Amino acid sequence: MTTIAPARPAPPRRRREWWIPAGLLALTFVPVVAGVLRLADLATGEADETSQRFFDLPLPVVVHVLGACTYCVLGAFQFMPSFRRRRPRWHRWSGRVLVPAGLAAALSGLWMAVWYDLPAHDNAALMWVRLVFGSVMVAGLVLGVAAILRRDVRTHQRWMARAYAVGQGAGTQAIVLGPMVLVVDQPGGDLKASGMAAAWVINLVVAEWLVRRSQARQPSRRVW
Repeated sequence: MTTIAPARPAPPRRRREWWIPAGLLALTFVPVVAGVLRLADLATGEADETSQRFFDLPLPVVVHVLGACTYCVLGAFQFMPSFRRRRPRWHRWSGRVLVPAGLAAALSGLWMAVWYDLPAHDNAALMWVRLVFGSVMVAGLVLGVAAILRRDVRTHQRWMARAYAVGQGAGTQAIVLGPMVLVVDQPGGDLKASGMAAAWVINLVVAEWLVRRSQARQPSRRVW
């Protein structure tokens, strides 16, 4: 008789780490759904006053939605340390998809912030907030790639975490701006700009804390 050994349970640390991609995927759920609905609107040709600007020139918003969805969903698994160690090749190859997707999302977002007409409930302050944090995302991706080409893993991790934190801004903005809708029917102007900026700052602070905490537990390395 052949005895089948029971499957080994996953190490406790590995099980605990699954909250990272799970939490990031939960955070990106609302923006992904909103992006899919936006593409569906473009496909059906149903425009209202606030979305007519997208129908007049749809390519930037299509690039932005596809790039951001790919970047946020696939990138969620890059921040699980044990997964990176067990699948280093996957980490490298997925990075080759993530960087172009992230740049496409960020650069198209910058283009839209400058060239699309501002809706009635937005203002110049919100445009500048988008430009500042979009530029941070682009810089993070470029500096992250430059760091890994130098085989500086720690700097690479920090810049990639910062870029991803900005990319995930829409999810946190839904949480921050959501309660405002209960008080103000359509938060706009400086109130909306402040809420969106606060969400991006929250993401950057949390990302900085998490990556530095993770690196403090690891030996110093320069080769991936």
